[in-house]
This record gives sequence, C-alpha cells and structure tokens, in this order.
Amino acid sequence: MKKSGIVVLVLVMWQTWVYAQLAEPLLFNEKIHDFGEILEDKGHAEYEFVFTNNSGRPVKIISVQASCGCTTPDWSKDAIAPGKNGFIKASFDPHDRPGYFDKSLSVATDLSATPVILQIKGTVVDRLTEKNELLSAANGNLRLKNNSFNLGKIFINRESSSAEFAVLNEGKGKIEFKETVAPPYIQVTTPRELKPGERSVIKIKYDARAKGHYGFQSDNIELKTTDTSGPVKTFSVYTTIEEYFPSLSTEEMAKAPALAMERYELNFSRVNQGSEVNNSLFFVNRGKKNLEIRYIQSNCSCVIASSDKQVLKPGESGTISIRFNTEGRGGTQNKAITVYSNDPRNPVQRVTITGYVEG
Repeated sequence: MKKSGIVVLVLVMWQTWVYAQLAEPLLFNEKIHDFGEILEDKGHAEYEFVFTNNSGRPVKIISVQASCGCTTPDWSKDAIAPGKNGFIKASFDPHDRPGYFDKSLSVATDLSATPVILQIKGTVVDRLTEKNELLSAANGNLRLKNNSFNLGKIFINRESSSAEFAVLNEGKGKIEFKETVAPPYIQVTTPRELKPGERSVIKIKYDARAKGHYGFQSDNIELKTTDTSGPVKTFSVYTTIEEYFPSLSTEEMAKAPALAMERYELNFSRVNQGSEVNNSLFFVNRGKKNLEIRYIQSNCSCVIASSDKQVLKPGESGTISIRFNTEGRGGTQNKAITVYSNDPRNPVQRVTITGYVEG
C-alpha cells in the first residue's frame, strides 16, 4: 500500500473513533436548568429534561439518583425506541432550604456504564407573609429579603435585564440615599428617601452585553446613605450570563452547530496533596455550521481549563485541557467546568471533576 493510502486510512479510522467516542446517543435539549428564584412556600419546583434516542436501538432508563433527598426524580419507565423522546423529571422541595442550590441527577441506562449527569440550580427566596414579603435580612436600619441581589439567568445578546428588590426602613429616623457606586454595566435606582416604617424598592438593571462575560458573575455595589446605623452599605449582585437562542425549525436545527463532549465526568482517583493533576477531553462539532466556544468557566480557582480551538468547522474536533492544583485541599473533591458555545440545543454543558486528595 502506498504511503498516501496509509495516511488516508489512518485519518478515516481516527475520525471514526472520534465520532464513536463523542456521539451523544441520548441527545438532551439541555442538561442544566436554572429555576431562577422559587418561593419557599409555593411547593415543589419541577422541570422535565427531554431527550431524543439517537442510539439506533431501544434504550431503557435503569435508575436516576439525586444528589440530595430534596430532589425527587421521575423518568420514562418504558424503553424508548430509536428516534423517540424520553424524559427525566426533577422535582425540588424548597421547604426550609433558603438560598442558592445546585443539585445533580445521575441517570443510568442500559446503553452505557457511564451515567448521564443532569443539573438543576436556583435560589429559594424567603417565605411570604399574608400581606408582604418577610424582610428578614438587616443592613443597618434597612431590611431586605437577602443581603445580596440575585438576578438569576440573563442573556448576553438581549436587552438589559432588571429586577426590583423590596426594602424597608425599620429605624426611627428618615434614611436618605445619597450616592450609588456600581460597575458601569450595573444601573441602580433607589428611592430618594425612606421614612420610618416606609417600604419601597431598589431596582437593579444589568447590561450583560457590556459586561462581556459568560457564566456565573459576582459584582459589588455600594449605597451611601444617612442611616445612622451604617451609612455605607455594600451588597453583592449575582447573575448567570448565557446566550439566548430563538426557537428553530426542524430544518434549521439540523443545520445548526452541535457540541458533543467525549465524556461529562473526569475522575483523577487518588493523588497526594500539593500535586498538580493534568487531564484533557476531546470534543467535536457534530453539526453542519461552525461551532464557536464562547467561554469555559471553572467553579474553583484551583481548576484552570482552556480549549485549543475557539471555532470548529463541521466534523472538526478539539481538546479541552484541564489543570487541577491540589495545594491546600484534602479529601473528596467535587469540582466542575462549564462550557458555553453557540450550540442552540445545548449551549451550556458541564463537566464534573472528582477524586480524592490525600493530605
């Protein structure tokens, strides 16, 4: 066989291997769902993850394990035929669980020994009284629902997002709002003053396009007031920035870019504290238009991840390199990276990183 023929054969075999490794036999519309704010007294929050069986054979879901007892899963009990849809339903109980939550579901099927990982997140807000919201967080003489402002999910390619947060003057004197210090992409509107016992709202307007970053964001704002019990008030502003994709027709979806990861969990087993763990995973564009990697975010400064390519043509593959620094860490580790892309089906994909650090 000529040398050129051998090269072509190797390339074909490599491409076939890549597709076999990276193909998603169960294609989910999304694997991460953000509920935003949910009320503690309004009962369970539910979401249904829908997937298409692209494996070529019937697939049965064996079990769905939740990361905590507060999440109750349900799923398609019958085998899902090729080309048909199935579902996994997550039901989250917010009772007595105020604040931010981030839970996962591990889906086991008869198709592969590697489970599919789904994620739900959001923020449980305080209970409501019969008349008004219970403002239990104190900042000087001001009372709010929380000592931070959470805008939930906003979009980098849409108009600025805004939200209003209730505020109460529980002091005995009038409080005037003198000045606001905030990043240029955050606009804060406060009442001019609050009399004793008076309620109003603080409006937060966030320009994600001006921020220019994807993923979870934390910013600080400062309110300068005449409150005798702490005139300068600092608050955190939380949000998660993603890209908005309009509904596509079946024909448009078939031509869209499609990000497929080699796997969605990396386990580095057991390592000694202070060592550096290096790993990598393949990804491929299984769509018919260019795939663009918008951003890769880690949930810990100890994890650094980067892609060797930002734009992939149809059928092209790339590599994400991941470096985990175990300095100062010990015991069981559960970290993650989140990959943001222009894949309209799954624009946000998460890879979990687990293992054990021996001190």
